[in-house]
Amino acid sequence: MTRRDHAWRLGGLALTVGACTACLSLDRSPLMVPLFVAALLGLPLMIHGKRVAQVLRAERRGHALTADAVHAARLRARGQNSDGFDR
Repeated sequence: MTRRDHAWRLGGLALTVGACTACLSLDRSPLMVPLFVAALLGLPLMIHGKRVAQVLRAERRGHALTADAVHAARLRARGQNSDGFDR
């Protein structure tokens, strides 16, 4: 895992833990709803790390085939062809 990926995952963990801690301290407050949403937004960051940012960039730049763009980037990083075998 790269340092950048680790930073994204830690950011997701901090977002989720911080939002959950704030929810526990704000018992029965209406502010719990947006904090719950923030906690849910941290989960994909914890699980997928920097790939979340990669998908968001691909969406913003208008890739019609975002999944293919992400898959191609992974294959390039691993040094593999489109069929999944080494070059």
